[in-house]
Amino acid sequence: MNEIVVYTKPGCVQCDTTKKALQRAGIPYRAVDVDADPAAQDEVRALGYSSLPVVVLPNGRHWAGFRPDRIAELREEKQAA
Repeated sequence: MNEIVVYTKPGCVQCDTTKKALQRAGIPYRAVDVDADPAAQDEVRALGYSSLPVVVLPNGRHWAGFRPDRIAELREEKQAA
């Protein structure tokens, strides 16, 4: 996987906020709706999370919830590249 994946679902405020923050930072990502993809639900659980959003980076790092600090780190890494 060489892309950022955001596991999300409709009506999730933190999911929408996370996606908007990534867009504002110019960070491309692929959104996966866990309601529409049962396998995605299993992937989120396998990472140890029970809440959304879950953001998975290409390097294997991941987090749950709206994390502006982590998004800022990604923006800085992108600008330094």
